[in-house]
Amino acid sequence: MGAKCGLDRAPATDPAIRSNTSVCLQFAERADIEANKARQKAIAKLLEAEDAAYDIGAYRDAPPGLRIWCGATVDTADIEALGPWLDWAWEQTLAP
Repeated sequence: MGAKCGLDRAPATDPAIRSNTSVCLQFAERADIEANKARQKAIAKLLEAEDAAYDIGAYRDAPPGLRIWCGATVDTADIEALGPWLDWAWEQTLAP
């Protein structure tokens, strides 16, 4: 997921606190934190406007990226369907 859109899974460094339900992705290119914060907000806004995802932005204290709820109340098909939306939102936020 997110391979086209420049996102990496951001695993916790301590396996004891790693979560399978709140999956965190961070931007693969991490050089410009402020640009990534702006992109995170733009992607979250675009996805919400399209009813594709809600509350997907990373936590305030986390590195810029996205947070995807993958708990028992979410169907696998819904997570799979999110992939193309992530790619679309990424493309929408690329500088011209």
